[in-house]
Amino acid sequence: MVHAYTTTELLEILQVEQQACMRGDRLSLSPASCGVSPFIDKFVESSGLQGFSAYNNFRRTIHEYQKANNISGIVWENITLWGRSMRFPTIHEQLASLDSDLVLLSQMKSPVTVFWQQAIAGLDLFLGLQGGKVFQRATLDDVARIYYRSQWAKLCHQGQDRTLEIILELGWGKPEAAGDRQGFPASGSDRIHAVLRGNHPLG
Repeated sequence: MVHAYTTTELLEILQVEQQACMRGDRLSLSPASCGVSPFIDKFVESSGLQGFSAYNNFRRTIHEYQKANNISGIVWENITLWGRSMRFPTIHEQLASLDSDLVLLSQMKSPVTVFWQQAIAGLDLFLGLQGGKVFQRATLDDVARIYYRSQWAKLCHQGQDRTLEIILELGWGKPEAAGDRQGFPASGSDRIHAVLRGNHPLG
């Protein structure tokens, strides 16, 4: 019987390949582009672009392997806020999501959002716009409207003490494509930042 790699093993393989591409051990023979902008391509060394392209090609192969062998892209994360902890699923940024992964994420949307809402009592809310470059004051009613049109939720935090920022990401479509404008409108997300009274999100 042919061995099917696990999610953890695929991540280890990707890490090794990424390091090899960064060292220049892997180069794509196809025309190199960072995939962001032809303008940016002009300022990046061709070997760097070739390494970047080689890794992206390899990652696409891994995503195809995942789908062919039904290998989940889910990893479990833990977050602790004000002495309370939660463990929740998310799609690893280097992997693809399966349909079954999206079902699990949908089932966890409510518990994740409830945990966030309990943690942000008394904090100021801001909605991140333009990729987090602009922030607009928000209310729980605003969050509710976003919640009902979303399919999954993700939590993270940054800063500490007075600069603590608790971020709820509510998204739709494929999480791995949500942060990429090329994935819009099929996939995308909204990020709600909770900060201490009088503070402003760090971005």
